[in-house]
Amino acid sequence: MEAGDTPRAVVLVGCGRLGSAILEGWLKTGAIDARDLIVMTPSDKPAAEAARARGARINPPPSALGEARVLVLAVKPAKWREALTPLAADLNPDAVVVSVMAGVTAADIGAVAGRPVARVMPTTAVAQARGVAALWSGDAGARETARGLFAAMADVVDLDLESRIDAATATAGSAPAFIYDFVLALARAGEAEGLSAEAATRLARGALRSAGAGVDAGETLEALIARIASPGGTTRAGLDAMAAGGDLDRAAAAAVKAAVQRARAY
Repeated sequence: MEAGDTPRAVVLVGCGRLGSAILEGWLKTGAIDARDLIVMTPSDKPAAEAARARGARINPPPSALGEARVLVLAVKPAKWREALTPLAADLNPDAVVVSVMAGVTAADIGAVAGRPVARVMPTTAVAQARGVAALWSGDAGARETARGLFAAMADVVDLDLESRIDAATATAGSAPAFIYDFVLALARAGEAEGLSAEAATRLARGALRSAGAGVDAGETLEALIARIASPGGTTRAGLDAMAAGGDLDRAAAAAVKAAVQRARAY
C-alpha cells in the first residue's frame, strides 16, 4: 500500500462453517469487493477458492495485513489467541477487529490486538443474504464498521450490553438448529400418524419454507400464528396441546439456557 492510501482490505481469519458462510455472503451481495479480501485459512476451503477465483488473496505474506481496514476473527474460541497473536504486529494500526466468536470478550481480544473491537453473532444464513446478526461494541467507529460488513446480508440487531451477546447467540445463532430439530420431530410425528417417511419429511420441510415466507412479510409472530390458527380449527387444537403441558416452553428455555451456559464456559 502506498503512503497516504486509505486501507481497503478486509481480512477474514478462519474459514470454517461460519467463516465460509460470511465469505459466501460477501461474494453473493457484493458487499465486499473480492479483490479487497484477504483470507487466512490453514486448509483448503471451497468458499476461499471461490473468492480466489474472483480476485481475493489467500494466505498472503503477513505484510499484506498492513492494508487491512478490518480483521474479522472467525476461528474456534479455543484457538483465538494463537490465531490472532502472530497477526497483531503486522495489522494496520487503524484497523478494527470484528469477532464472530462466542464466549470471548471484546476486552480480551482488544488486549491482544491493541485495536477497537466489535462483536457480531451472525447466523449461517448470511451465506444466502438472509441472516440475522447481533452486534455490540463499546467503540462507535468499530460498531459502524461491523454493521457495514453485515448489513447487506443480515438483519443487524444492536445490543445495549456485551453481556447480552450470549443470549443473542442462543436465541438466533443456535436457534436455526433448534428449529430444524423441531421440524424433524414434526416429520417423525407425521410418520407415526401414517405418512410415509418421504412424504412426512417433504411436508415438514415445506412447512418450514412457508413459515419463513411469513416471517419475511414483517408481521408480528403473534399475528402470523393468528392468521393460521382459526378458532376451533386443527391448528388451534395443536397449539393448545403444546401449551397445555408447557413442554414447548420448557424445551425452548432449556435449549437457550444450555447454549448460554456453554458460551460462557469458553
